[in-house]
Amino acid sequence: MIHEILPVGTLRCNCSIFGDETTKEAIVVDPGDDIAEILTILARHSLRVKAIVITHAHIDHIGGAQKLKAVTEAPVYMNQNDSELSDRLDMQAAWLGVETPENPGIDVPVRDGDTLDLGATVFHVLHTPGHTQGSISLWIPAQQKLVAGDTLFRDSIGRTDLPGGDGKQIIASIKGKLLTLPEETVVIPGHGQNTTIGREKKSNPFVRS
Repeated sequence: MIHEILPVGTLRCNCSIFGDETTKEAIVVDPGDDIAEILTILARHSLRVKAIVITHAHIDHIGGAQKLKAVTEAPVYMNQNDSELSDRLDMQAAWLGVETPENPGIDVPVRDGDTLDLGATVFHVLHTPGHTQGSISLWIPAQQKLVAGDTLFRDSIGRTDLPGGDGKQIIASIKGKLLTLPEETVVIPGHGQNTTIGREKKSNPFVRS
């Protein structure tokens, strides 16, 4: 499995590009910006995008999705509970003082328990609300990896003071859905360094029992 992590945009959102060596299909997670760089990586591996997955509809994660969709014609997968956020990209752009990106819409609504296939590899959708109401994480058992969006970080958790945030809810999502995964699971957060489930269970002050 090809997996490249590209920090994009001014807030350095971790965009994950997964590719299957056999089928040459790809899944791009959180293309928040810098679409030219994403396309360069795809071209280098001769990959065709079959799905664009948005972990949540904050502008730094969804901002470039429509541009990537226009080039690749790949459908956008997102939880419908974040549709209100994606409809207010103008408000989010005003917070950051940036140009308003086009809303890519939701081509395939995803819910807890849904799966996406990339070659022989299965991506499991976990609904992990709290940072936003539609936040999702992707659990990839065959790779022992978790794409956590802005739900779980190395030594921290996602902020809950923005619209749709809920402090109790994010803790419940992390403890109920993420910390139950194998301790060796590598966590790819929405920003910053990778970590592991085992490390966060032991050292994350927000979720340590």
